[in-house]
Amino acid sequence: MHGEYKVPGGKLVVVDLEVRDGLIRDFRLAGDFFLEPDTALEAINAAVEGMPVETDATTIAAAVRAALPEGAQLLGFSPDAVGTVVRRALVTAPGWRDFDWEIVHEKAVSPRLNLALDEVLTARVGEGRRRPTLRIWEWDESAVVIGSFQSYRNEVDPEGAAKHGFDVVRRISGGGAMMMAAGQIITYSLYVPASLVQGMTFADSYAFLDDWVLQALRSIGIDATYQPLNDIASPTGKIGGAAQKRLANGGVLHHATISYDIDGQTMTEVLRIGREKLSDKGTTSAAKRVDPLRTQTGMERAEIIERFKDTFRSLTGAEDGAITDDEYAEAEALVDSKFATEAWLHRVP
Repeated sequence: MHGEYKVPGGKLVVVDLEVRDGLIRDFRLAGDFFLEPDTALEAINAAVEGMPVETDATTIAAAVRAALPEGAQLLGFSPDAVGTVVRRALVTAPGWRDFDWEIVHEKAVSPRLNLALDEVLTARVGEGRRRPTLRIWEWDESAVVIGSFQSYRNEVDPEGAAKHGFDVVRRISGGGAMMMAAGQIITYSLYVPASLVQGMTFADSYAFLDDWVLQALRSIGIDATYQPLNDIASPTGKIGGAAQKRLANGGVLHHATISYDIDGQTMTEVLRIGREKLSDKGTTSAAKRVDPLRTQTGMERAEIIERFKDTFRSLTGAEDGAITDDEYAEAEALVDSKFATEAWLHRVP
């Protein structure tokens, strides 16, 4: 069995192994990482050799960590990466180019319809009725999008939202609120089969699915990094955040919002940003937590989006695609039955 895992922001980790009598045998680790001392490689191999095939990634990582000689240096990878690639080898998990991808970037629609499309397209990928897809959002009105489990009253100031013309909607994924002001953010959704992230911990899948956008950001001069669990940052501040939802049919939704511009005063009037949340970021200003792309690059939003699309194409071989009339119709029906209802918006009061 053979497995490969490109560490987000790091190096390629490769394993080859056999399975005999339910145990990992003839285990060999390789890759373009850096490792000192040389003897650490054999220590890692010995730690994994003989493990039961059902051993999870966390346990494998712990065994590798315990086996490393004192003072060992792992550069470009980690014990967790070894655990991930072993699991991916055992389940023969595919990579990005093993799928036939498409990119969708279409007309502006309401925030509610964008959210409904996320659910519909994720379900269709899970069912095998749509190719894995990257969709770039466009929207025709400003909105605050709160996470599936957030309290409406704790996150949003209704008077401030009304004053500044922001609708309030709720998405199906967890995570925090995002302000979708006209022209101020870039939002994308990935609709992927669960097999793409097989063998990864939930946390690792965030980094894996956002690695392409880090490469795109670096190509326009931003030293972008992934900050667990779900932030995309530069040395001068946060620039984006991601969220996921996994459906029972095997479809995975991974979407992220990147700040292109920001009106810090409006943010503080529309969102109830708690002191505790700010304190763990080491700042007393919500606006200062964010370092938008416009400030860092001087590029137009449309230019950055094109760079995102070009980077994704180069890494996946994706072709331009479209949302079908049937998909739009299903999403519009879902707006009426779910996303536009008070019951959904206030499911957590």
